[in-house]
Amino acid sequence: MKNKLFYIPLFLTFHLALSQDSTLLKSQVAKSITELRDFVAIPNDALNGDAIADNLIWLKKNFNARGFNTTELETENHPLFFAALPMEDTKPTILFYMHFDGQSVDSSKWNQENPYQTVLKKPVDGGYETMDFEALNDDIDYNWRLFGRSTSDDKGPIIMFLNAIDLLQKEEIKLPFNVKVILDGEEEKSSKPLPKAVKQYRELLEADFLLIADGPIHSSEKPTVVYGCRGITTLSITTHGPAKPQHSGHYGNYAPNPGFQLAQLLATMKDKEGRVLIKGYYDGISLGEPVQNILRSVPDDAVSIAEKLQFKTAEKVGAFYQESLQYPSLNIRGLGSGWIGKKARTIVPESATAELDLRLVPESDGTRLKKLVKDHIVKQGFTVLEDIPSKEERLRYDNIITLTEGSVTDAFRTNLDNEYGTFLVNTLQKAFNDDVVQIRIMGGTVPIAPFINELKIPAFVVPMVNPDNNQHSPNENLKIGQLAYGIKAFYQILKTEK
Repeated sequence: MKNKLFYIPLFLTFHLALSQDSTLLKSQVAKSITELRDFVAIPNDALNGDAIADNLIWLKKNFNARGFNTTELETENHPLFFAALPMEDTKPTILFYMHFDGQSVDSSKWNQENPYQTVLKKPVDGGYETMDFEALNDDIDYNWRLFGRSTSDDKGPIIMFLNAIDLLQKEEIKLPFNVKVILDGEEEKSSKPLPKAVKQYRELLEADFLLIADGPIHSSEKPTVVYGCRGITTLSITTHGPAKPQHSGHYGNYAPNPGFQLAQLLATMKDKEGRVLIKGYYDGISLGEPVQNILRSVPDDAVSIAEKLQFKTAEKVGAFYQESLQYPSLNIRGLGSGWIGKKARTIVPESATAELDLRLVPESDGTRLKKLVKDHIVKQGFTVLEDIPSKEERLRYDNIITLTEGSVTDAFRTNLDNEYGTFLVNTLQKAFNDDVVQIRIMGGTVPIAPFINELKIPAFVVPMVNPDNNQHSPNENLKIGQLAYGIKAFYQILKTEK
């Protein structure tokens, strides 16, 4: 009881001081901007091992400065970064997951010379105007933005976490949780070593619940808690025509056209309203009234979504946006044959390729869904091969397809009534004096299933960044107000007793 009496007045005093416009918070935001610029300046292309190693050096230095014990956990590829504050057996443990790698960049597509040099911009007339960082010396405008690769995905949340720790230590607040952090350097390329690594380091990673700080808050800009993520797997399917491209005048109407073969095949997979026609694809999914109530509580605006994406009518897999996310998807993510645009040629192409991704939900097994797709292809009269067909195979079979499978990242979903989920929702609601958007499962994929499967703990995504951050794209950015939001969110979660 003494501890609780000590915490309550401290919470009230500091909660008032940590209002969104407080001098205390703005001072910490200013420090976080400097640190973020320093961190972003280290390239972090997931495909570049040397870049990942440089980031590990930065992480060790900055976590050690906050009193964390740190180590690199060796895997089959790049190491994971692990940090922990001194432990006490009587406290519950939070394990935080974030990632420090980023998508590759094409500098020619960015509105700045170097995507790894953070640029400050303010919104003007529907666009952005570049500012000198000295402008922040007068005041910090939370509507201004920081542009650079990984400012939002996912270096920004790491910086928010570290600066929340700074505030807690300045106030000498005794944390009611043990704190562990695992940072991934291969999230942007599917984190293939993660399942084996979690099994190998199971005892080190043990915790009561997992908090993932990745992705954007809901478009309403309200505090958000997500209870699950869809998984993903991929298929690449290639149809084959003549062994080499042929003159369409000489061989059009005669040599089989792989583009039409592929188009006709793809057309059998979905109906005109977007529903997958492959038998068994949606098996096992049931959305009862309690689930529907949660789904409908999310303040999505169908009109705004359509206006933003610029389409008239949505597909009909679900009756509304959140319901559509409860089903596995079948998506054509890329499609190609021959040459197009100014490079177009009058030829019958030698091949046509469709790159498919299958977003998974907990009720759907990725390996099973891939088999359903493959079986469907065979039923359409195609011979499925793993490699480019030989001459003998071309002469033996009609309608040949080369099929390549990708790895499976499983979906996860925590029960909506989980006690730690309730704790997070209540904490964020009090911190920001606003309703918390609760999302049953989000559309994107975070490689968290290995933690849940191995550690047997609930997991939650608590997004920290602005919805329009352009993650994975040119001109990725982080709204300065979201730095303040994230620092405050981490601070409040870490100091509040469950």
